[in-house]
Amino acid sequence: MQLHEYQAKNILSEYNVPIPFGQVALSDSECEKISSSINGKVVIKAQVHAGGRGKAGGIKIVDNPLDAKKVAQDMIGGTLKTFQSGGTKFPINKVYVEEASDILKEFYLAVTMDFDEKCPVIILSTEGGMNIEEVAEKTPDKIMKIHVNPLIGPSPYKVRNLLYSLNLEKKISQQISNIIQNLYRIFKSLDCTLIEINPLAITNQEKVIALDAKITIDDDSIFRHSDIEELFDETQMNQSELKALRNDLAYIKLDGGKVGCMVNGAGLAMATMDITMKAGTAPANFLDVGGSASEERIEEAYKIIASDNDVEVILVNLFGGILRCDVAAKGIINGFENYNKSIPMVVVLRGTNSEDAKLLLENSELDISFAEDLPTAASEITKKLKK
Repeated sequence: MQLHEYQAKNILSEYNVPIPFGQVALSDSECEKISSSINGKVVIKAQVHAGGRGKAGGIKIVDNPLDAKKVAQDMIGGTLKTFQSGGTKFPINKVYVEEASDILKEFYLAVTMDFDEKCPVIILSTEGGMNIEEVAEKTPDKIMKIHVNPLIGPSPYKVRNLLYSLNLEKKISQQISNIIQNLYRIFKSLDCTLIEINPLAITNQEKVIALDAKITIDDDSIFRHSDIEELFDETQMNQSELKALRNDLAYIKLDGGKVGCMVNGAGLAMATMDITMKAGTAPANFLDVGGSASEERIEEAYKIIASDNDVEVILVNLFGGILRCDVAAKGIINGFENYNKSIPMVVVLRGTNSEDAKLLLENSELDISFAEDLPTAASEITKKLKK
């Protein structure tokens, strides 16, 4: 679960991480009022769940309240598409109005998981304000890491050694050290998968502040954080992904694919997506209905895939275990009949009641080709795409 910048900064503030003064505005008049109270230059930031807002026009610096109002008029109610949004245009429902800061130096700071090392990792870079993936590619030597033993937290001597290597003044180093410790407290307390401050700025007044903030919470831990769950903004999700979430389906829309995939089991889903590449195309989605999906859940899965205009062929690859194949077949047929949109299908069925399921699908009005294995399915997909 991803948080908006203003939500993330509220949490940072609670944990004594310094942030500039700022408030959320839901209208241009509110933006003007907040700007007047700041009495100086302000930064207006579109609140969307996408990085790269500055390059896309989602961050503006203005000198006076009237200009702030004009910027808010243009932003609020509009959409924003960035190089990180994967083709999605995110609606701008609110903006964050923040006092401008006099910046002397910018850093990148993050806490996330290193799954290779199986522990949290603190990442610090002198290239603040830049896309960290670009820094990692072009100047990897400018990225420094501290791996953290989760039983004891960040070792103070490791943090000191890292900051000492940057030749920072003691006053600055102490502030960054405190921020690192507090970020890790947030990371652990809220079950985060990522906390990112980009940039972490040193001001001309020798203060270290978080100019931007991104926090992502592990979805599987939300039941422990009812207050955090209330911060979820469903308007920032792809509507098909939102429907899938509500129906307990693991679904991710993928750009550029033509084959809609319906599978039970994440490992099987990955293999199924790979086979679309063998067919000379690409998957349009990742969709795992789960091992115990009901007829209703399968029906919703079909509707979600069929509603994607990029999908030209649907590949169903199901292994009947707890989920019986005949139950899945009924769900697919119901989805077709209720959504009233037929898309050519290639179906691979194995396991419990697979023959019954094939009979049900053969007697339906769906355009279906059956395959015994994935290589055969790839050939069938190629044939259907050429029609």
